[in-house]
Amino acid sequence: MEWFQTPEFNSPAEPLAWDEAFLERAESGEGGEALWFWESPSLAVVLGYGQQAAVEADLESCAHHGVPVLRRCSGGGAVLQGPGCWNYGLVLRIPESGPLASITGANEWIMERNRHLLQELLDQPVTVEGHTDLALLGRKCSGNAQRRKRHHLLFHGTLLHDFPLSLIPSFLRFPSAQPGYRHSRDHLAFVRNVPVTPQSLCASWIRGWGAELAQSPFPMERTQAALSARYGNPEWHSRR
Repeated sequence: MEWFQTPEFNSPAEPLAWDEAFLERAESGEGGEALWFWESPSLAVVLGYGQQAAVEADLESCAHHGVPVLRRCSGGGAVLQGPGCWNYGLVLRIPESGPLASITGANEWIMERNRHLLQELLDQPVTVEGHTDLALLGRKCSGNAQRRKRHHLLFHGTLLHDFPLSLIPSFLRFPSAQPGYRHSRDHLAFVRNVPVTPQSLCASWIRGWGAELAQSPFPMERTQAALSARYGNPEWHSRR
């Protein structure tokens, strides 16, 4: 597996295109398994692929404050991205058998590895909740999602380390679907930052996933194609 030093980007939509580009790169045979990291330099609401913007986001507040409402290629719930929210992306090959051969198996196998890596960093018990969340002391600090193609899968997620949590209820409504462990808690009672740095997270994920610095070129052409077709197109983000 290669890990990529991702280039600087000019908009919150660009890293969403990166995620798709790495998956399509592997699926086409142009590259293999990959790992990368990023943080958005500005606020943005990012919806799961099938979500309705008006249900999950406060569109009036987003418009007033200039916070774009974007859509990613995977499922899961809406999140508020921005500085202090670390992101990783992971592309893995889907074998004919084993845990990665199914959605549920992949969720369990990948989340358990990520749980172990974060627990090592924090030296505190970390739990997997609601299938694809990581929680510390019962409060969510990481959300993750998956998208599958025929031969490869994309697994990506967030981790809150220095995020202005008080902004979340300004732009996100109470979610239309909630995991059982949330118990109807509002955003500020449910989520938390954890005391880690992006540098330590990157180093831990690189070591934990056995990744080596990429010698392959970054999939810039595929990223630009994804931006042109979808992530740079307002109609794609607002189609529901």
